Amino acid sequence: MFNRTYLGTIAALMLVTAQAEPAPWMNATLSADQRAELIGAQLTRAEKLVLVRGYFGDDVIINPHYPPPPDAIRKALPRAAGYIPGIPRLGIQAQLETDASLGVSNQRHMRRGDTATALPATLLTASSWNPDIAFQVGAVVGQETRDKGFNILLNGGVDLARDPRNGRNFEYAGEDPLLAGTIAGEAIRGAQSRHIISTAKHYAVNDQEIGRDWLSANLPEKAMRESDLLAFEIAIERGAPGSIMCAYNRVNAVYACENDFLLSKVLKGDWNYPGYVMSDWGGVHSTTKAALAGLDQESAFEFDRDDYFGSALNAALNGPDGAALQARLDNMVHRILRSMFVNGLFDDPAVAGPSDVEAHGAVAQAAAEEGIVLLKNARGLLPLVAGAKRIAVIGGHADIGVLSGGGSAQVMPVGNEPSQEILVGGSGQDASGNARVPLEKKIYDPPSPLAAIKAEARGKVVFDDGSDFAHAAATARHADVAIVFVERWQREGIDTPDITLPGNQDALIAAVAKANKRTIVVLETGNPVAMPWLDNAGAVLETWYPGNRGAVAIARILFGKVNPSGRLPITFPQSLEQLPRPVVPGRDLRQPDNRWTPNETLFDVDYTIEGADIGYKWFAAKKLKPLFPFGYGLSYTTFSFGGLSVSGSAVSFDVRNTGLREGKVVGQIYAATPVAGERLVAFGKVELKPGESKHITLSIDPRLLASFDPAAQMWRVAAGDYSFRLGASSAETSATTTVHMEASTIKP
Repeated sequence: MFNRTYLGTIAALMLVTAQAEPAPWMNATLSADQRAELIGAQLTRAEKLVLVRGYFGDDVIINPHYPPPPDAIRKALPRAAGYIPGIPRLGIQAQLETDASLGVSNQRHMRRGDTATALPATLLTASSWNPDIAFQVGAVVGQETRDKGFNILLNGGVDLARDPRNGRNFEYAGEDPLLAGTIAGEAIRGAQSRHIISTAKHYAVNDQEIGRDWLSANLPEKAMRESDLLAFEIAIERGAPGSIMCAYNRVNAVYACENDFLLSKVLKGDWNYPGYVMSDWGGVHSTTKAALAGLDQESAFEFDRDDYFGSALNAALNGPDGAALQARLDNMVHRILRSMFVNGLFDDPAVAGPSDVEAHGAVAQAAAEEGIVLLKNARGLLPLVAGAKRIAVIGGHADIGVLSGGGSAQVMPVGNEPSQEILVGGSGQDASGNARVPLEKKIYDPPSPLAAIKAEARGKVVFDDGSDFAHAAATARHADVAIVFVERWQREGIDTPDITLPGNQDALIAAVAKANKRTIVVLETGNPVAMPWLDNAGAVLETWYPGNRGAVAIARILFGKVNPSGRLPITFPQSLEQLPRPVVPGRDLRQPDNRWTPNETLFDVDYTIEGADIGYKWFAAKKLKPLFPFGYGLSYTTFSFGGLSVSGSAVSFDVRNTGLREGKVVGQIYAATPVAGERLVAFGKVELKPGESKHITLSIDPRLLASFDPAAQMWRVAAGDYSFRLGASSAETSATTTVHMEASTIKP
């Protein structure tokens, strides 16, 4: 007979053995769905409710009523956009979310010494027309997300540029669904390759900032499927984001975060999306409606009018919709946990540590070098050669850094100094002439263009801040070449009233160009701008917001160490009158100071005007000539295209470098169907040495040749002749061919 001591010893050994056994959901040979099912079965209702409701990072620190997180998490929370507590007893780690579009956002805590690599604006990355560059940029942001202890990245802007005044266009990838979906999808894939979750956002039709909390984006399903939704569909297919962030705005009168058509019908139904939907901060307006429509997680509930997925959801589970809500709660939790398993949050959790900022800065520079667009180069002014013995650098704060975009995407860049910050707002207007905005800072990313140009130049470089036109003109007159830097700062929450450069920058350019015909204009903008001085400028570079080492990229292009290969991802109009809506909808309406407003503040935005014909398609349909067309960009060498052929879903062509410099070029394939105008159906970027030729074969997504049939809920390729055009932009033709296609259908 065993004595009690022996039995106690056996029991203790059994307990140790049981504790040493890994939990069944940690078996990495199981599918993510199986693992999520196993761990989900262990959760109580209270624990499930924890996972579907997020906090704002700062609030968890300052409010004693919130559950105290572990010390390691507490240190990261002041920098976190959001926090979802973990379930320690089951090994479910906390979800720590950070804002991002241009790098890990950290603007609120720069004084803590928290900097990150400032990547180029997404619009610049899209200007590269290079999916590999987008992946590399995404991977840098994903790695720095891990390095700072975060595991959720609020990245992946997919919204199309329906209006060149949208304050967040610099965070997005342009006006075309194929280009935008491809670039955003690759950035998401790159970020998640570092074992964090990235979102795709803001779903959907969040195409202007003014009144984003109250407007209804109105357009029929057919047009939506062929434009904004197609961009998201492509991005999701390529990037497999762990989460989708639903938008603030309403779509056809229903808030995006409680829109059954968007969330359940299209996203989770037609596209079979397996991840979870999180709300934008302040984007939830209901409990039962939002939950049953497909919202899985309420982000930072303090931004909403009520605690919708906290106490309200708990109470609703006991109400008349309790059974349906319980099923949804189980599914919400499953989707969240599944994404955590898929993206390595259980198997390879993020651990804070130093970032390789040198390597990451090199990626930022390479992306800027591929995305900067040469718009004009009269008489071969660029690249600059030894003859430029005296160079005048004028305006644009070129002595401190390159401009970055503002809002939640703002990054405090590596190497930031207080001298690279300029206060704006806090009075009647912001720097772009918009209505009242909070006092905030414009941030300039180092190094300065002045320093980068001096490093490349062989002669003397002088600087003039451009505040005195007469003095700037005199400086330019005594130089061999004048480089004028001009800027337009844009930020989340505000759309610009026009497309002109703010202040007197147009007059500055005119004065300098009059004094020196060898004037180069360098644009740092988040959107297209008008150029009344274009005829008098010798050369124009669009650099968007080029990030850390963006100035180095600019200088290397100016002096010919890099051959520019960027192409526009967005059309530059000549005037506001060319746009579908010359006045931004809602601009003249009284905008309250908070998002919880009476119904009389709600308004509509009519996107049926252009439907799916966004940007270059609108210009073609209305026979309008833009200032610069979609896909446009110059090089220091020349290329020829030919040999266009289409067979099934493949298109082939030949490209040859006919100039004297090595360079990269983008072959762009546009197709006109029997029932619709032209649209981009394929593109490929190739690098060629002088005299070198390559044969390129690209695949064509059949949805780009089809029209969506809402009645049948499918894509239809019409029988008939399809005209294909090869060119270096949407307005250029190098070769054409016509192919007859039989009717076919594609399920969404």
